[in-house]
Amino acid sequence: RLRLHEEKVIKDRRHHLKTYPNCFVAKELIDWMIDHKEASDRETAIKLVQKLLDHSIIHHVCDEHKEFKDVKLFYRFRKDDGTFPLDNEVKVFMRGQRLYEKLMSSENTLLQAREEEGVKYERTFVASEFIDWLIQEGEATTRTEAEQLGRRLLEHGIIQHVSNKHHFMDSNLLYQCRMNFRRRRRLMELLTEKSRLMPESHDSPFCLRKQNHDNRKHTSFLSVSPTKEIKIVSAVRRSSMSSCGSSGYFSSSPTLSSSPPVLCNPKS
Repeated sequence: RLRLHEEKVIKDRRHHLKTYPNCFVAKELIDWMIDHKEASDRETAIKLVQKLLDHSIIHHVCDEHKEFKDVKLFYRFRKDDGTFPLDNEVKVFMRGQRLYEKLMSSENTLLQAREEEGVKYERTFVASEFIDWLIQEGEATTRTEAEQLGRRLLEHGIIQHVSNKHHFMDSNLLYQCRMNFRRRRRLMELLTEKSRLMPESHDSPFCLRKQNHDNRKHTSFLSVSPTKEIKIVSAVRRSSMSSCGSSGYFSSSPTLSSSPPVLCNPKS
């Protein structure tokens, strides 16, 4: 979305003497995706953008077209008009992304290689030290509040116990980040039909809820909802999630994909 803004694909446009702010033309977006190798052909590009439309990432400026077509219609990212559904799931995810960036800063020494029960793990943090850090950074005011934040991050698959045996608690247990928020993804990853046979990647920011260590293979864009129905996950850039196995510690916790689409967005 930011790249589209920078390259003037998203801008204020006029039609029939009316101005539509921060919108893009469907046909021009398809052109841009082809030029930037985000899609191999126009048909694929349409399928990709349709997923964004289906999951309330974008919408028609007047909410009149639910099917994305390669024509001169105006669409807009919901983040650009304030109608993106910022429910609790998204808020926790975005907070996790912000904390991840802080943890990965060069000045931070919280993440280190450590051992637990004779096994060495990379980039771990001690729960009690993480709580100290959250309070120091102003993310929480008390240890109880910080512990509750850690538990929410674990339940949403953003962090996990190194051997997946414990929930988050104020202790000397070791935990790790589950996601690499900095990995550059391509839109083509949204088309997951062929990738369902691919093994999960711990390098993916979408690798969530693999709360076990078996060898079953899943796509990196699937998520298990509370009813264990498999759904495709769509998300904004850098804040997308995928999941992996469904039989682990918190496999039945809600996911971003289970959030209903916003149905009350005002017309432009």
